[in-house]
Amino acid sequence: MITFFLVGLTVHIVFFLSIFDIYFTSPLVHGMPPHATLLPPPASRLILIVADGLRADSLFMPLHNGSSRTPYLRSIIEEKGTWGVSHTRVPTESRPGHVALIAGFYEDVSAVAKGWKENPVEFDSVFNQSRRTWCWGSPDILPMFAKGASGDHVYTHTYPAEEEDFASTDASRLDTWVFTQVKSFFHSAKSNSSLKAYLLEDKNVFFLHLLGIDTNGHAHRPMSQQYLNNIGLVDSGVAEVVSIIEEFFNYDGRTAYVFTSDHGMTNWGSHGAGHPSETLTPLVVWGAGVQTAQRATDPQPYIDEYLQDWKLEEIRRVDVNQADIATLMASLIGIPIPVNSVGVLPLPYLNNTDHFKAQSMYTNALQVLEQFKIKMSQRKDTTLILKTTKSLVYYHTYDRFFLGCSVVLGFVGWTSYVVLLILKTHILTSLQIPNHTLARVFMCLAVAIVAFLLVQKSPMTYYIYCLLPVPVWYSVVSFFHRAMLTLGLAVLSLWPFVCGIFGRSKLRSLSWFFSCLCLAVFPLMPVMGRESNIHLMLHVVVCAYVPFLTHSSLQQKQGLPLLNQIISWTTLASSLLVPLLSSTRLFHRLLSILLSLTATYLLLSTGSEALFPPALSWLMYVWINIEQEAMLAQGVPGRQEVLSTIDFSANIDISKIRQLKLDDIRRSYFFVFFIITAFFGTGNIASINSFDPTSVYCFLTVFNPFIMGGLMMWKVIIPFIIVMCTFETIQVVTQLSSRSLFLIVLVISDLMALHFFFLVQDYGSWLDIGTSISHYVIVMSMTIFLMLLSVVTHTFTSQRLALWRRPKIHFP
Repeated sequence: MITFFLVGLTVHIVFFLSIFDIYFTSPLVHGMPPHATLLPPPASRLILIVADGLRADSLFMPLHNGSSRTPYLRSIIEEKGTWGVSHTRVPTESRPGHVALIAGFYEDVSAVAKGWKENPVEFDSVFNQSRRTWCWGSPDILPMFAKGASGDHVYTHTYPAEEEDFASTDASRLDTWVFTQVKSFFHSAKSNSSLKAYLLEDKNVFFLHLLGIDTNGHAHRPMSQQYLNNIGLVDSGVAEVVSIIEEFFNYDGRTAYVFTSDHGMTNWGSHGAGHPSETLTPLVVWGAGVQTAQRATDPQPYIDEYLQDWKLEEIRRVDVNQADIATLMASLIGIPIPVNSVGVLPLPYLNNTDHFKAQSMYTNALQVLEQFKIKMSQRKDTTLILKTTKSLVYYHTYDRFFLGCSVVLGFVGWTSYVVLLILKTHILTSLQIPNHTLARVFMCLAVAIVAFLLVQKSPMTYYIYCLLPVPVWYSVVSFFHRAMLTLGLAVLSLWPFVCGIFGRSKLRSLSWFFSCLCLAVFPLMPVMGRESNIHLMLHVVVCAYVPFLTHSSLQQKQGLPLLNQIISWTTLASSLLVPLLSSTRLFHRLLSILLSLTATYLLLSTGSEALFPPALSWLMYVWINIEQEAMLAQGVPGRQEVLSTIDFSANIDISKIRQLKLDDIRRSYFFVFFIITAFFGTGNIASINSFDPTSVYCFLTVFNPFIMGGLMMWKVIIPFIIVMCTFETIQVVTQLSSRSLFLIVLVISDLMALHFFFLVQDYGSWLDIGTSISHYVIVMSMTIFLMLLSVVTHTFTSQRLALWRRPKIHFP
């Protein structure tokens, strides 16, 4: 069994890792020469101001009295500059948004397996191509552009990470810090001759990253006064900084300004997906080389009705894609366009000669063509491709079908092997081992595959994916939408009535019926001696009250109470220890596990999902009881004693372990279905794949993506543990070998994993990509770690810790 487990573990790890070679490889290419417009640029320097998390409507929408909360930027729009909506792409997160703005390409999907703060790959950027760049802002954004730059000409100034606190009294202080630092910088440059000399050179960039709006939006929502007031503060801060910069350079008219945002935000304070509130961001450009405000004499070609809402029908609006901004900035100050940029120069923003515009467009075309030429040379293909941008996708996904077929062959072969193993164990005990001739055939096939891959100069991982099906086949010769879980639970609720258990036990059958229907409600909700357990009950009550106190304190701008934080972390740390101190009697231990895990789940809940563990546990309790009724009704040998008297720690009589029955397939299917329901029933996966820190406010409020992600993942795992403990109980009650049930679950899980393998996607929001990976990972994890988790669950249910020595007693 150990050998089988190790082989199965290896096979499934290979299957799991294959998606990162098939779907999540970097589309970026390297080795292209940079291209710049050779004509003199209109601007000597560029000021880039990014208001993180600012929605387009929040900036452009006038107040009820007709005035604006951003009078300075409104005056720029109406008189001095060109404005429009910057259309961002999913995932609408800070890193991909800033990379699109500054480097000109959209999120590298290989970043899904990389650290949030690190560069997924080295990339070129406007900062890298500049003579020098000075940056002020968040420690989560600025360092990645300094790391991506060649040389040491990108200077970053950041505040401590601890300042990014969602529970702060006013996050706008982050933006005040940036404005103060910039003003101090230019003031000190007046008396610093070497710094002043640097600043007076051309091709310089100044980047102001303003995180306050985003932080206030997460903490208080975009319609809050904190969010809206922060926008006003940014407007006045921009006006003051522009005045200081113009004075420093003696109003030479050689400074260009770009004001925009990396992404928007939903009404409930999250971002990451593709809602218009997340993808529509403001863009205001003015200064040297930029077209001044143009009056629109004809109706503008926009059907979204934003112009009327924003009272800007008479001012020409020019929308762009987010990556276009990098190309625009490079053209304004005469630096090479970032070599991986896919942006298209937005000509209406330029105020220059036709010659300059034509030369800039030509440079833009050359830069995109260089990427195509590199991709084509990598494959040495002669296919005529009409559109160079489509050819990039073609070559990037060149091996996807080939690798996908190899993995599918491995999946099907492994599943067939496990089915044969079940048949050999329980039915075909005389199954023959393949002969030597067959072994030679498969050996020749392996040699042919190796030769083919050597000719193709394929990477080492390709050999694993293609050769894995060979030994597997030698040994042989779903639910996706949450609403489907509701339908499945509704169907399962009828099981006692169909199989005849209702006539034997009406109360348990009705309890099964109503518990299934109760649990079926959750997938339809929006996304996101006898020993006493009184101490655990009190703990659950306290943990239910802590979130209320925490959110009340945050609303009153009093920060995260220290006592609440201590209770939360203590509860989390003790959730796996406390059950081990309780009795190992069946329902005593299960109740202890439930109460301990529910306490942690409550601290991580923000709404109705807090009721999910009790509803799931009710169904699991009924499942245990009704399985015993099913065994008795069918006359199958099992545990005949009262369930409450069964002890997890008691040794099971090996002689009473029975053979596999057809009904055990149904039990295994129930288990897999309940596992899927436990993961997807409340939409908790969405909270991991779309940034919304609300769930972890009881534990921390200072931004830390790794700890926050880990806490939300633990919230997802808690229902899984409840189902695993129930399945362990059913194995004890029905006296079935855990190995036999494991093999059945393995077959079902592998078939589901093969289904989800084809549904993995490398496009869309982090929510879309993350959900598709989550489905595949969860099913794969279920097969990879099922035996390991069953060992952990067995320990969790049957072991008991003695913290002190108890007196010996001679009666129960």
